[in-house]
Amino acid sequence: MLTDGAQKRLRAVSAAAGRAGVRAGMRPTEGRALCADLHEFAWDDVAIGAAIVEMSAALVGASPQVTPVAGAPGLWWVGASGFDGIGGERELGRTLLRVARRWHPRPRVAIAGSCVAARAATWAGASFEQRADDRALVHVIPPERDAAYLAPAPLALVPMDEEFRAALHALGLRTVGALAALSAEDVERRWGEIGLRAWRLANADDSRRPVLARVETQPAVEVELTIPTATMEPILFLVRAALERLVQEMIAHGRAVAAVAITLTLDDARGALVDAPAHTVTREARAARPLARVLPLFERCRALLDSWTLDAPVIAVRVAIVATAPLSGEQGDLLTTSWRDLGAADAALERLRAELGTGTIVRAQAQDTHRPERAGVWRDLGSDSRTVGPVLSLAPLPIATAARRALDPPEAVEVTCDGDVPRVVTWRGRRIDVTRAMGPERLSGDWWDDGYRRDYWRCESLGGEMVVFLDRATDDWALQAWAD
Repeated sequence: MLTDGAQKRLRAVSAAAGRAGVRAGMRPTEGRALCADLHEFAWDDVAIGAAIVEMSAALVGASPQVTPVAGAPGLWWVGASGFDGIGGERELGRTLLRVARRWHPRPRVAIAGSCVAARAATWAGASFEQRADDRALVHVIPPERDAAYLAPAPLALVPMDEEFRAALHALGLRTVGALAALSAEDVERRWGEIGLRAWRLANADDSRRPVLARVETQPAVEVELTIPTATMEPILFLVRAALERLVQEMIAHGRAVAAVAITLTLDDARGALVDAPAHTVTREARAARPLARVLPLFERCRALLDSWTLDAPVIAVRVAIVATAPLSGEQGDLLTTSWRDLGAADAALERLRAELGTGTIVRAQAQDTHRPERAGVWRDLGSDSRTVGPVLSLAPLPIATAARRALDPPEAVEVTCDGDVPRVVTWRGRRIDVTRAMGPERLSGDWWDDGYRRDYWRCESLGGEMVVFLDRATDDWALQAWAD
């Protein structure tokens, strides 16, 4: 075993000591209680550093992307993409094994789409995945399967704060999948950024990559409030000022803003706890296209803040640019009518949102159903998830027209038929003679839910056009849509 002289803790243990229950982080006396034949060696940072450099240089011969993992001597991230022409991932894994055997008798290699899954597979092999081969020295996780692979793994295989790990154990959570199943909002509300970072790793959302390049610091502006605020007005003022500064900085570097992250520090008494981190909540606002204008970006942030419910007063605000794109160098010509400013539409939409409120600029989105009143909804143009209301879609009907007005829900009507063909429709006490009826078109489905079986008819009259249907389950008629 290797011992840290300052902390008197075990930094590394052999495989034989590990089988006896000895773990890194223990005190030497605890280790000897489990293994009487334990031999202790002093940790030498100079020797370890030299070995890491030598090993990294050797691994560069297998892949151009090699990064020793900070705080975990003996572990490297190695880029595994672009090797299809020379044997693929398996051949790369065998090459890495040959290199690693110069320093370790039993090296392990795992290839995955994320660092957290690769580390778990390297450390545990396939011990928690029953279908895998425990004897495989190169373990390859199929693409897009990192989260599924991590789900049965113990929490010990995901790096996280030890107090947070203890809290999860106290709640009865033992596997990575149990943590990933929690909602991001609940995790962030209870444990803040520390819990959210571990939750992302549990979902195989890992931003770490095997590169040696330095990661650029995000341009950001952070302001502390002298008096905590429970309203958004002071926050909006600070966000506007921060965006003006950041946008000018981006323009100076030839960049446009693609995404803005707003972080609010909440005063919810967590600071009274010893060594407790500040409670921060972060949300991102993304534009439809990268912009270098303050107004549309600010209105996007305003819409985000308007839908943000504060659980506690805000004591600090941080605005950061988290995604950028090259600034377009296209020059406009007022005398050329074919030229269009791509950012003008976004700016106009944001002004409408500021004037009319959020949820007023919508787009129609089709739903995966054939039932007309559920076949489409209106969604906010700036959001992929916010539903504003239903929109009628009669796409399955060849007789559908865009001028029809939907009734949601459909209204009951009385229909007089000649055989099966509607001839008279009585709607809201008004008798409507049908001059021409086309149909029926039969639609059915949703047997797993409430189910429906309908015969649809397009009925023309002197007063306009209607779409009615006969509910074959109840023999009742209803009006689905009408047009003047």
